[in-house]
Amino acid sequence: MSEAPSDALNDPGERPPATPHAHGGPVGEAVLRAEPADFQVDEIMTVEPEGEGEHLWLEIEKTDWNTEDVALWLAKAAGLHRLSVGYSGLKDRRAVTRQWFSLHLPGKPDPDFHWPAGLRPLRAARHRRKLNRGTHRGNAFRLRLRELAADPDALTSRLERIAAEGVPNYFGEQRFGRDGANWTRGRAWLLGGEAPRKRPLRNFWLSGVRSGLFNAVLAERVRRDVWHRVLDGDLLQPDGSRGLFVADDDRDAGERVRAGTVHPTAPLPGRTGMASSGACRQLEEAVLAGHAPLVEALAELGLDAERRATRLPVTALEWQCAGDTLELAFRLPTGAFATAVLAEVLTTRAP
Repeated sequence: MSEAPSDALNDPGERPPATPHAHGGPVGEAVLRAEPADFQVDEIMTVEPEGEGEHLWLEIEKTDWNTEDVALWLAKAAGLHRLSVGYSGLKDRRAVTRQWFSLHLPGKPDPDFHWPAGLRPLRAARHRRKLNRGTHRGNAFRLRLRELAADPDALTSRLERIAAEGVPNYFGEQRFGRDGANWTRGRAWLLGGEAPRKRPLRNFWLSGVRSGLFNAVLAERVRRDVWHRVLDGDLLQPDGSRGLFVADDDRDAGERVRAGTVHPTAPLPGRTGMASSGACRQLEEAVLAGHAPLVEALAELGLDAERRATRLPVTALEWQCAGDTLELAFRLPTGAFATAVLAEVLTTRAP
């Protein structure tokens, strides 16, 4: 008989599903983002502009701006439609981040921008193609946490364990909006409530709901201590790839997962896609049964089912303590959240 999911983790209420810790809970507390420079992010790109073409690529350092607002400003300043501006990924607002944008300028010279406070151009070059979402390979983070209160030995032990084992690949609180509004409003809409009036809002709500359902399944795997282990019928994903294969078809699947070269996955629900089987499917169905109307609504909207790795490898992890300040540096793959790493180390609070 399959194990029933925890009621606390499968609560279909209005708040996004809970995200239990995998490594025993935080070992201390600290202040995060006392100032934007305490949270720095650099895109790690898979392609560099070639120097010619219809698209102007700009690497921009932004401070206290969100990515979409930068894209809107660039479009207005260059006299372009918003869709003529591209970027690879969304970055935090209260942070100093460096990322690329592209502007479609066929037959036009480079614009003479007058940069506002908080935006600084770093590099500019032409390229033949627009910068599309998901082009970057990952992000490099440099974080400073202040007013640290933690036992040094426990902190070191926890960081060493994270470097070796990774953390659960939860979607971070940013995905759900302020006070979880993307989950709450998206859930209400899919259950028969008011639909979003604008397409971007529709996408945010759908993303919030699917992310919450993924987190609910991953939370159950964390509770059973199988977020980083193979279950019968698992669908596995090679590290750094979006491909999938059936664990039961690979006699070395368990060893490869332990080595970190492949990872278990959990569903982002929709209408089609590869399906798990066996014990993995039983776990997923038991969790999602509490959210069946949401799963059905997502399928009816035509969203294709996807899978996301349940384990997040944290690479190039370095740290340094000076007094009550902790500095962290690490790299994460595209789509991962630094807050998922921090949650396994410290309880953080705003200044």
